[in-house]
Amino acid sequence: MKKLALLVFVIVALSACSTDAVDDSDLVGNWQLVQILADPGDGSGSFRSVESEKIIEFRADGTVTTNTSLCEPNSPEIISSGSYDIDNHIIFTDCENPTVQQIDFEFQGRFLVLHFISNEGYSQRYQKLN
Repeated sequence: MKKLALLVFVIVALSACSTDAVDDSDLVGNWQLVQILADPGDGSGSFRSVESEKIIEFRADGTVTTNTSLCEPNSPEIISSGSYDIDNHIIFTDCENPTVQQIDFEFQGRFLVLHFISNEGYSQRYQKLN
């Protein structure tokens, strides 16, 4: 009986642990830009809603495309495709500007958030369309 109680305790304890693990099925699909955060450099910035037609599509083959550019907001280059690493939460672009050659991403609840390298802090929140 003690072994059964211990086994139940271990299963409950392990299932209560949260992880940041994300698999492709969580990411694959179309995501629309809905909010941006542009911090003035003092940490007081917050996400604000935007109306945008920007869509990012993550494909199961490890590629990512957009109907605009992956290089923005830090570069006027128009590079609309790249690749991603689901394990390290990174998008790789071919942008010449080194601040957008790698874009970190994470999940925040139902949102996908892209974090761009910036002195002040700049992020974009996306909501899944499909």
